Amino acid sequence: MAAVILTYPLDMVRVRLMFQVKGEHLYEGIWHTFRTIWAREGGILAFYRGFVPTLIGMVPYSGLSFFTFDTLKQLLLESGPRILLQHGRHDDDRALRAPVNLVLGGVAGAIAQTVSYPLDVTRRRMQLAVLTSNAEKFSGCVRTLLTVYRTDGVKHGLYRGISVNYLRVIPQVAMSFCVYEMCKQLLGMDHPASQNSQKPTQNSQQNMQTSNSQNPAQSSKLS
Repeated sequence: MAAVILTYPLDMVRVRLMFQVKGEHLYEGIWHTFRTIWAREGGILAFYRGFVPTLIGMVPYSGLSFFTFDTLKQLLLESGPRILLQHGRHDDDRALRAPVNLVLGGVAGAIAQTVSYPLDVTRRRMQLAVLTSNAEKFSGCVRTLLTVYRTDGVKHGLYRGISVNYLRVIPQVAMSFCVYEMCKQLLGMDHPASQNSQKPTQNSQQNMQTSNSQNPAQSSKLS
């Protein structure tokens, strides 16, 4: 969250420069955009337009992406075909191959992006509200979301441009999860839970055996 707070003004400047209409030189560069937004739109708060939907969208996006990836990963590890698996340093270590992690990461990114995309549209509309003639309609998160829905609907409003966004998000999330899993395997952090779960049972069995062996000795002393 701290990284989002610190870098959000840069995203605001990027959006203003990217959506600037050709021929209208309202912003002439990065520093000029910073100075213009600061002077004309109310100081530091102007750089955080659309920050609320950004924070709200981080929860379903991150949560769904990790939940989907981990669920599909465990499903394939437990009941998937052997061709998708590879063995690690130990005999019981099993992990998914890199292409499989890429596919699962892409699926997780697509699902998470589909759920959180309306909030991304809301953020863009709030960031660009000053450049429109009806900026008062995009003054809040809920109000902006309802305005987009009532004006353009779901397909052409809340999910406009999602197909192009898939081309960016799916390979990005796929590579992130793949590299993450590879680093876990190289560092030896991806051991199966079965090894850890067997240790308490083995210790409990040893304790039971020692206690049973001590009982006859204690009973003989009492007798």
